[in-house]
Amino acid sequence: MKILVTGATGFLGSHLIPLLRAAGHDVRALARTKPPASWSVGEHPVEFVQADLKDREAVRKALDGVEAIYHLAGLVSFKNADGRKMYELHVDCTRELLRDVIALGTKPRIILMSTSGTIAVSKTERTLNESEDYPIETVGRWPYYLSKIYEEKLTLELCRKNGLPLVVLNPSLLMGPGDDRLSSTWTVVKFLQRDLPAMPGGGMSFVDARDVAQAALTALTHGQLYGRHLMGVNLSMKDFFGRLSRLTGVAPPRLSLPKTANILGAYALEQVSKWRGTTVSLDPQEVEVGEHWFWCDSSKAEAELNFVARDPYETLHDTVQYVMSKLPPGDLPPAKRKLDDAR
Repeated sequence: MKILVTGATGFLGSHLIPLLRAAGHDVRALARTKPPASWSVGEHPVEFVQADLKDREAVRKALDGVEAIYHLAGLVSFKNADGRKMYELHVDCTRELLRDVIALGTKPRIILMSTSGTIAVSKTERTLNESEDYPIETVGRWPYYLSKIYEEKLTLELCRKNGLPLVVLNPSLLMGPGDDRLSSTWTVVKFLQRDLPAMPGGGMSFVDARDVAQAALTALTHGQLYGRHLMGVNLSMKDFFGRLSRLTGVAPPRLSLPKTANILGAYALEQVSKWRGTTVSLDPQEVEVGEHWFWCDSSKAEAELNFVARDPYETLHDTVQYVMSKLPPGDLPPAKRKLDDAR
């Protein structure tokens, strides 16, 4: 198939495109940053379009002749200052992309990369599935998840209305090697840099980007049309950071505070930092997110997309190893030595 991948040079794209090439597909990659040199050699070299999704002419040219579209382009941030950027990318650019597809009069298969945060977010300990409604009341103050909900809703609406086959993928927090921007693996970065003053009280779900890429490849021919597909491995925050501690030798946060105190304390520290003209090491929104539960049921993706989550220890080991390679040399020597011993 002739396939267009938006946001191709991002974390997930770096794992998906090699799988598409190996399967014999002709890949056209659209991204702002240049791709690795390996994409231009060997069988089925990638046709690369360096452009922003706001560049309507470039996007329309990239759509020419494609039979499937992986819409991976996105921005992960928990800073309110990035809210406008995320809305423009996730909502405005997605709307224009779909309008361009509709104007062509073709019916390419669309695989939208959403997030588990459009479904599986709770203030209490619960494991949620695709039958849940959008948790707008819960995530309403978090621009990332809110913009992804709007993106998902408008994509479902436009594709249904215009007969475009659509499969929505909802992976939880992406882990594993390859996150060059360290945006998805931010929890590991904060832990290694000892920026967590207190143990979060919620529950997280994460998934190896390599496993999501494999499920995304399957979504070319499988998956419920106009359906959502959750993918993730569920751990309490205490268990997650405990595993990281055993893997790296970095001690987990010892302080444990009630949920309200933890969140209010983070916002108070932010105000103090503003008065002093400094920045906080941990954004208050990140603290607030950590006090919620993101546990999801992956059984639908397992049945529809043959999704299989690898051993979480392997994922965490490879994540830490990659993150360490991106941090300044000598930043965390104890963790580095511990990781070497674990190989």
